[in-house]
Amino acid sequence: MNSSIQFQPIQSIPAQAAVFFAFEDSAPLTGLPGVDQWAAGLYSSGEFTGKLFELAILHTPAGLAANRAILLGAGKAAKLDHSLARKLGGATVRSLKSKSILALAVALEGPWQTPEFVQALAEGALAGNFEPDEHKSKKESKQIESVVFAAPGGSTDLAEALHRGAVLGAAQNFARDLINQPGNILPPVELAARAAHMAASQGLAVDILDEHRMRQLGMGSLLAVAQGSAQPPALIVLRYEPAEPKGDVHLGLIGKGVTFDTGGISIKPSENMEKMKYDMAGGAAVIGAMMAIAQLKPSVRVTALIPAVENMPGSQAVRPGDIVRSYSGKTVEILNTDAEGRLILIDAITYARQLGVNRIIDAATLTGAITIALGAVHVGAFSNNDGWQNELLAAAKAAGEKMWPMPMDDDYKDLLKSAFADMPNIGSRGAGSITAALFLREWVEDTPWVHLDIAGTAWLDEPKPFLSKGPTGVGLRTFVELVRRLESLS
Repeated sequence: MNSSIQFQPIQSIPAQAAVFFAFEDSAPLTGLPGVDQWAAGLYSSGEFTGKLFELAILHTPAGLAANRAILLGAGKAAKLDHSLARKLGGATVRSLKSKSILALAVALEGPWQTPEFVQALAEGALAGNFEPDEHKSKKESKQIESVVFAAPGGSTDLAEALHRGAVLGAAQNFARDLINQPGNILPPVELAARAAHMAASQGLAVDILDEHRMRQLGMGSLLAVAQGSAQPPALIVLRYEPAEPKGDVHLGLIGKGVTFDTGGISIKPSENMEKMKYDMAGGAAVIGAMMAIAQLKPSVRVTALIPAVENMPGSQAVRPGDIVRSYSGKTVEILNTDAEGRLILIDAITYARQLGVNRIIDAATLTGAITIALGAVHVGAFSNNDGWQNELLAAAKAAGEKMWPMPMDDDYKDLLKSAFADMPNIGSRGAGSITAALFLREWVEDTPWVHLDIAGTAWLDEPKPFLSKGPTGVGLRTFVELVRRLESLS
């Protein structure tokens, strides 16, 4: 989808439709007598009220170069913020492409002419254009071809905001496309190949550790998960080095990359197992974030690590009761092979610290327990450093991604004890997401770290007016916003 901004009234911009956002409070004033009269009539009759995502269409409007005038409900004006603007961008695209309206102009007047709203609208429009039907022989959905934002009297800061929004929206869709690929099409080595191709196109340094190198290094925890599959594992390392680094922050982004998760010997129930292709959503979000970072060129060093494996119950699969030695030297008693994400993350965390990262964020579809706690609304955030977590949460709020801080009290450590190894890979039935985070913390040690459990938010089981069913790409926008904020603090 091509997006652009023009600093002129929407009346002169040719398109299949001109879109005007309409609040509940009153009918919009477009400056076009025919359109304004039509809108006022809709409001007075109650046919259109401005409720969120409501739609009305006027064909061949007088005074417009576009073929149609569209009113899209924006809800109450007092509730307008960048998160709502992002949803409106997505809803605009999704509602109109379903009607085969593929070239749009969007009017930005008054409160809409801010960089924050322009960026959010662009992000939402691109995300709304994504569909998960790549592998259908006959596509059921169309794609919007162009969106022109009309901002009369606007300035270059709006154009810069549009660029940022387009970069983030494209990166989010890149991540969502990776998550959407089934396990037979995207095994670990293919995920590594696609990450490497992206890195080469964007000027990122890339290193792919294969099974041989990981065995030489002693990454026994990661390799234990991989050994039940015929598909070899990969540890993907992407590096962004700014031309002129500022400050001493070296951010490590770590994403779980289980390309398919059967649960291993502790096999999952068959119901909904097909969704387990999404178990690399954290890794995909990290890869997509690096794509955006490479284009936006902040002055902060960032290294990304994605341990990629397939968790299968093959004849060589790790067994419950097995003890493995992690890269750090600490041993783990595996009580449940379906708690595999933490096993691959700890070796990636140790390697990241050896590479010199001094701040860590990891993202993983780690536990079903977080879905019980927070549903499909908030990401669970766990940290060993309140200041670092607060920076991450502020970035998440600015990026429009809901995250909620979870407890990390030492009292919960009593649930993680093994008589036979340094740590078990699971605790008791209660507090499952907390004990998973505490397990990871043992390998992070004193490095400022936030763990994001995205199991409940990385996938939509049903479509939204602004987003399709399937992968969401959650976490990506927060990572990029956090890097932007770190740059401003340097």
